Amino acid sequence: MPSEQLLERITMDPMICHGKPCVRGLRYPVEFVLELMSSGMTTEQILADYSDLVREDLLAVYAYAAKLSRVKRMEPVAA
Repeated sequence: MPSEQLLERITMDPMICHGKPCVRGLRYPVEFVLELMSSGMTTEQILADYSDLVREDLLAVYAYAAKLSRVKRMEPVAA
């Protein structure tokens, strides 16, 4: 599935999770799913624990994170 189609799975609605980017309008914010992934949970474990998510949802979260990480330039912040 192309990245553009995956990104359509990420929605923002002010009435759901305070407008944070979520998976398909469900109450799964992108940041929550990323935390699950970064904690070491496998795709299979996440899908088993959250049965309303599908593999493409997790790929959409990766695509969204990749899009956010594209920056042209970083400026150091003074400590």
